[in-house]
Amino acid sequence: MVNRTMGTHERHRLTEVINARGTFTPLGVSRSSATVAAAVAEALPEFFAMEELADRVSEAIAHATGAQAGALTHCTSASITLTVAAAMAGSDPDRIAALPDTTDMHNRVVLPACHVIDYGQSSLQAIRLAGASVVLAGDENRCSIDDLDDELAGNDVTCLLLTSSRLVHAEPIDLIAAVRAAHRRGVPAIIDGAAQFPRTADLVATGADAVLISGQKYLAAPTAGLVVGTQRLVRAVRAQEKGIGRGMKPTKEAMAGVLAALEEWQAMDRAKWEADQAAKVAAFVQAADKLPGLSATDLPDPTGLPLSRVAISVDDGIDAVVLASRLEAGHPPIYVITDQAAAGVLVLELVPLDEDELEVLLTRLGIEVQAMEIRATEKPPA
Repeated sequence: MVNRTMGTHERHRLTEVINARGTFTPLGVSRSSATVAAAVAEALPEFFAMEELADRVSEAIAHATGAQAGALTHCTSASITLTVAAAMAGSDPDRIAALPDTTDMHNRVVLPACHVIDYGQSSLQAIRLAGASVVLAGDENRCSIDDLDDELAGNDVTCLLLTSSRLVHAEPIDLIAAVRAAHRRGVPAIIDGAAQFPRTADLVATGADAVLISGQKYLAAPTAGLVVGTQRLVRAVRAQEKGIGRGMKPTKEAMAGVLAALEEWQAMDRAKWEADQAAKVAAFVQAADKLPGLSATDLPDPTGLPLSRVAISVDDGIDAVVLASRLEAGHPPIYVITDQAAAGVLVLELVPLDEDELEVLLTRLGIEVQAMEIRATEKPPA
């Protein structure tokens, strides 16, 4: 019999971690609220007319984002595959049944070379799973509107795919201009903005036919991909459940959780939330900057999300890569963003962390740096 007093970690012998890495899939992405968890639990023992439930979700997404319609898939990676499939096959049952065979379909996806990202899977593979081929525009450092236009002019182009993510480090692309370039060629434009939920309305305002958002990141819903866009393309995405989308469909509990999370989002005092996050970062920066061997600064989100992270720079003689490894190896394991570790910088996202976790994080930073400094000054035995 299950011991109801035990938590999931204890019951299944799982490691409790402190996640200062952000909405990171290998760490469980985010923390859902009690309200969202209750909505999921309420849905699990119930039966639904799933098409009707999907209609209610579509209405809720449209209401929350200002788009014409919305749909759910299993995750954002699935959304990429199914939205590309929808651009190729539309709502035609025969074409949907044929995929990933794209014979007699426009099947080329134009993607800026600098927008190819790897989130545990390459975005290229997510596109190709639909049966599409990828045409890269520009290079890994830059893609101009002229570069896009050259590729969009080719034969059999089915859609333009753009990426809005902090994983993109190249020169920014004017998304509005890129969408307009696609529309001049009669090509739908899709924006993958997985971790961009707070900016969904801004991305929809670019004129994109679909914006792809993660439900489990900043919306903190159960795992789901939100496809937000035009009635026509969203309808075609939902139609893919009769084909390759069968294995990528959303569950009833995901739908119920997303509905609850959207309601919470709309009821939230967002100005207060942003102020609270800014205050949390400012307090942590002030405390971390006092730790020997470290300096801390506020790091605004490069994509324009309404939040900042903490950048921790290490003094000469301290290896940031080793420091991150020591944090992960300790108890509890602490995970941080290491994209800039080779340059001596660790980045911390504090959004989901409570006061106790922030205190542990500060303490461990101090302990690990002190231990590294002591080791560096010890002389080897004669």
